[in-house]
Amino acid sequence: MRRIILTAIPVFFLGSCTQGPEEQPQEDTVIMKYAMDPHSFSRPNEAVVKHLDLDIEVDFQNRVIQGVANWEIETQGSPDSIHFDTEDLTILEVMVDGEKADYSLGSKDPVLGQDLRIPISEKAKVVSITYSTSPDAAALQWLGPEQTHDKNLPFLFTQSQAILARTWIPCQDSPGIRFTYNAHVHVPEAMIALMSANNPQERNVEGQYSFTMDIPIPSYLMALTVGDVAFAPEGSRTGIYAEPGQLEAARDEFVDMEKMVEAAEGLYGPYVWGRYDMIILPPSFPFGGMENPKLTFATPTIIAGDRSLVSLVAHELAHSWSGNLVTNATWNDFWLNEGFTVYFEQRIMEKVYGRDYSEMLASLSYDGLLEEIEDMKSKGKEKDTHLKLDLRDRDPDDGMNSIAYDKGYLLLRLLEETVGREEWDSFLREYFETYKFQSMDTERFLSLLKDSLLSEKQI
Repeated sequence: MRRIILTAIPVFFLGSCTQGPEEQPQEDTVIMKYAMDPHSFSRPNEAVVKHLDLDIEVDFQNRVIQGVANWEIETQGSPDSIHFDTEDLTILEVMVDGEKADYSLGSKDPVLGQDLRIPISEKAKVVSITYSTSPDAAALQWLGPEQTHDKNLPFLFTQSQAILARTWIPCQDSPGIRFTYNAHVHVPEAMIALMSANNPQERNVEGQYSFTMDIPIPSYLMALTVGDVAFAPEGSRTGIYAEPGQLEAARDEFVDMEKMVEAAEGLYGPYVWGRYDMIILPPSFPFGGMENPKLTFATPTIIAGDRSLVSLVAHELAHSWSGNLVTNATWNDFWLNEGFTVYFEQRIMEKVYGRDYSEMLASLSYDGLLEEIEDMKSKGKEKDTHLKLDLRDRDPDDGMNSIAYDKGYLLLRLLEETVGREEWDSFLREYFETYKFQSMDTERFLSLLKDSLLSEKQI
């Protein structure tokens, strides 16, 4: 397979830069000053969420979720309020530390939704929000039985990325804000509920499910699916959920899942999330995959019968390091999630299936990238070909294209070929270990390159 020549891709062709988050040491931990996120009403440098106890009921008849979000919070300074992101939620009651509280909803923004402002004191610890979603909530995909594979029962799945978590949970919906969570979910008795958390492998006859995610995650990784699915193991820590009629085909297709996890760990360090499971969603799932921690959501179209599309598994697995572990501070830095992940995906594919195969995939992606760049230029969108974006007043989904994925990959590939694979891999292992459970922006990453990797001549 022809090797891709990368010297035409300038290292710092990133676009405009803005001030990012700073750090201050405190004892053995690092306290992050949060980035100003143009896609969130939250003010985390005044009051920020740290843990969620979620208690909800899934109502298929009315196509709504209703319940209570109990948020443990931390304050800095003397804030007079805490701000949450919402969109099309009905707020029924708000309590602060067990006492009923006033609240206000700002005017509706076509991109951001509404600002939920709740008065607090600097001593506030718990904010409880009783709410209900809209039947048209953008994150909630309600499917009738006829839209599923087995056509027995209805189905629900969520899609929170990029800023849709606010349509099913009142939250501080910014990728730079991380929290742990527990959840209790009540669903119809014939169904099983699964989340981006520790998951059951069998149905509960009463339709009651409890979940724990004890690793802090951002809101866009909150995920829920409810339906008629069964589980089968693939390895000691990997497995497949799918509708019963599709389970065996899925097991055969993804038999190399455990090998992929082992390959990834061999490259860039331990897999910290415990299990890596995948659910094959009904055909109506509109994406290839979504990297929800512990439970990747995947389209059934990758069940090709010959394992030819399993690079998607490698991609979503790679997100367990790039994105889920070290996260873009705002959606303007989306390439830091996806460019790293495509690079990591290609390395996994090379390790499991060989260099020729991974280079074929890279070549196809490169051709697609060139086509997309020319299309953007023809539409006067040259600035959107930069890695570092300015998406203020725009839907962050506008930045979810091959620029972030494949141009980001090419930059990292160029860095590998500039300093050598051994030195580059050492840098990446240290990067994931040092900045795990933190956010990263483009400016800070460039500083790391200059300080820790590249010589003056290479810069």
